[in-house]
Amino acid sequence: MSVADSTTRTAERKREQRGWTWYDWANSVFPTSVALVFLSGYLTAVAKQAAIADTARNGTAACAESALRDCDISLFGLYFPAGSLWGYLLSVATVVQVVVLPVMGAIADRTQNKRRMLAVLAFSGSVATIALALVSGDDWHLGVALFILGNICYGASVVVYYAFLPEIADPDERDAVSARGWAFGYLGGGLALGIHLALFVGHDALGLSESAAVRIAFVLSGLWWAGFTLIPLARLKRHQAPHGTETGASVITAGFAELRQTARQARLFPLTLAFLGTYLVYTDGIATVANVSAQYGRDELRLDETVLITTILIVQFVAFLGGMLHGRVARSWGAKRTIMASLCVWIVVVGAAFFVEAGRQFQFYALAAGIGLVLGGTNALSRSLFSQMIPPGREAQYFSLYEVGERSTSWLGPLVFAGVGQATGSFRLAIISLVAFFAIGFVLLIFVPVRKAITASGNPVPAKV
Repeated sequence: MSVADSTTRTAERKREQRGWTWYDWANSVFPTSVALVFLSGYLTAVAKQAAIADTARNGTAACAESALRDCDISLFGLYFPAGSLWGYLLSVATVVQVVVLPVMGAIADRTQNKRRMLAVLAFSGSVATIALALVSGDDWHLGVALFILGNICYGASVVVYYAFLPEIADPDERDAVSARGWAFGYLGGGLALGIHLALFVGHDALGLSESAAVRIAFVLSGLWWAGFTLIPLARLKRHQAPHGTETGASVITAGFAELRQTARQARLFPLTLAFLGTYLVYTDGIATVANVSAQYGRDELRLDETVLITTILIVQFVAFLGGMLHGRVARSWGAKRTIMASLCVWIVVVGAAFFVEAGRQFQFYALAAGIGLVLGGTNALSRSLFSQMIPPGREAQYFSLYEVGERSTSWLGPLVFAGVGQATGSFRLAIISLVAFFAIGFVLLIFVPVRKAITASGNPVPAKV
């Protein structure tokens, strides 16, 4: 190969890498603005309105506006409080993803038509998000269906997106590329959330109701997701030949066959599975801290909603800097050592949460900055390190296991937090109990022979791991 050819190929690879990172930017609006901030409260309010309307129609005692336990809604003959809808919905959506994602990963590997799948999934998810604007009055059923559809599309598109990483980045580039993508995801999610919160806070000045502002935020979120997805679609391309020649509906059957074959072969890569198991321990801690931090601030530290919203934005923007920093550190230390250092920071930050005084918002902001510093980087380097251990040609299926495993074990951390809180009557003891996830993850990671795992999977070992 001539120097000119080599230079051209390097330039093309860098162009693909830059395009790839934009999907982190594009999709982050769904878990942040839609799932985390706006839809939970909005859909609960719609369900509560449905419960009130139902009691009025049936002539029963009207449920009290402040007493969710008296406001039941029903689905398929099952009755439950309107206030419990969001928790149940998250559980159902997770179970659906656990079933769907491995099959989607197998189809992606079988057809190697990942670019088209990314387009279909991203655009379908964005349409479902935009359609959430149609949810109003007491029509919470539509919101449930649209969120489940959007969540499936989001999760499946992330699996396909991750599967591109080993194809577009050499082993020595992968940590930096993954960290940059994760960092830009937090930056994009933070900017989008800032726009949506400005719309929500200023809805009176714009002549909008609170409900209309939320529905407009759904439309803007869907357009953001779809619009920025066009950038990676324009730059990514196919790198492998299809594993089969199936077309049409037969692709689904072939996908199941591909999945069975991968499941049988997975036991041949025990070190890859060992790293995945280790990751599932500490990522459960990460997800739990992110999910319960608002409750900790509200119920234990007595902070108001403005402080909590500001905290979310701080985490988003600091996570951008933290992701970029992790990429730079990994270049010198390697991904494994950097992840271990990051887990040590997690232990310090979560331990410090125990000592934050009630009502001290700046202490809470400092805590948020500490979380943001390691939030994106830990996951970004875990993604890139796992990609080094995947057998070639099975990228989407192994990343589907990566995503499914993360969702399947995400119940343990919240259970520990809630259980300790109930047993002790203190959220301070509950939050510090989460240190165990990072400490156990750190110890387990020590015993994962990363170089051996990469070699066993048939991949070249990067200079720094």
